[in-house]
Amino acid sequence: MISYIKSVIQHSPNQLITYADYISAALYHPEYGYYMRDQKKIGRQGDFITTSNISDIYGRLAAKWFSYICEKTGLPNAFCEIGAGNGRFAHAFLQEWQESIKRPLHYVIVETSPYHRRLQQNLLNQYPSVIQVEDITAIKDFEGMIFSNELFDALPVHVIEKINGELLEVMVGIQNEGFVEQRVPLTNPAILQFLQESGLELKERQRIEVPLAMKVMLGSIATAIKKGLIVTADYGYTNEEWMHPARSTGSLRGFFQHQMYDNILANPGAMDITTHIHFDYLIEKGRQLALEFVTMLRQDEFLLKAGILQELENHYDPNPFSEVSKRNRAIRSLIMPGGMSSYFHIVIQEKGMETQDINLFKNQK
Repeated sequence: MISYIKSVIQHSPNQLITYADYISAALYHPEYGYYMRDQKKIGRQGDFITTSNISDIYGRLAAKWFSYICEKTGLPNAFCEIGAGNGRFAHAFLQEWQESIKRPLHYVIVETSPYHRRLQQNLLNQYPSVIQVEDITAIKDFEGMIFSNELFDALPVHVIEKINGELLEVMVGIQNEGFVEQRVPLTNPAILQFLQESGLELKERQRIEVPLAMKVMLGSIATAIKKGLIVTADYGYTNEEWMHPARSTGSLRGFFQHQMYDNILANPGAMDITTHIHFDYLIEKGRQLALEFVTMLRQDEFLLKAGILQELENHYDPNPFSEVSKRNRAIRSLIMPGGMSSYFHIVIQEKGMETQDINLFKNQK
């Protein structure tokens, strides 16, 4: 991977590449990219953990909520998951659907990684309703729900910074056989357009990530879906939060064996790379693409509205070592103050629906 990126830099103008090009290679190169390699990435033996891997309750609860949405809105029982990882969310969802809902279901997984597609196939081989595609562009006129968990935070980003009143793009070059940052005047019109559309105005010495790939992904989702809900689970900031002094250095980070690294130029292909997403841009750009904003909830709030406490009440077991007790502890960990869910938000958008006329949650007034 290092030799490959060095070759790309050496053959690029001024021997510099954007952070977006660096991240794209480090994560998605067909042979060397982090997500494409045959290695465990999620869980205790991996580099990071996701909410859906804490317990099967997340996927099971999502299945019940989606079933309710279909009943209330008349949407087809069609669910599309973008970036399904090791398949644990899909497995829990499909188990719940088979055991308690028992209606025909069309489940589509969009997965670019051959390694993860194999994991999903092995885990989900008893569910013939599952279809895998490599790219969202393979889906046409979809009606149902499109769901993603930590998708946008893993997309490549550009990095810009304001120094002495001038906007600069932070590029990646080579020095002493290692990768280094180098700043050049910002000339990319797409980045300038993002700043204009987002309404962000950087302060002196502020550094921020620019998610041009988010715009592309949103466009692909908007093209794929004809009618339904788009549900995004991710971590990020609003424009107001981005401008807080604590975020002046941006959010670009790497994760390796559950340790966080600020320098993502070390060990490309061996670590996960992630950024916080721009929630206001996700919502406004979605509106421009006919994806109307419905609501944004903190993930623990979403889980409570979706009925997670009923799952806890219905599975009481005095034995602390039983599977039920383990499940109860997992449920508590998902909703306890300061827990993992408090750092995530759920953004719900819709296309071709009148969501103001329905209750999204059974207990909603």
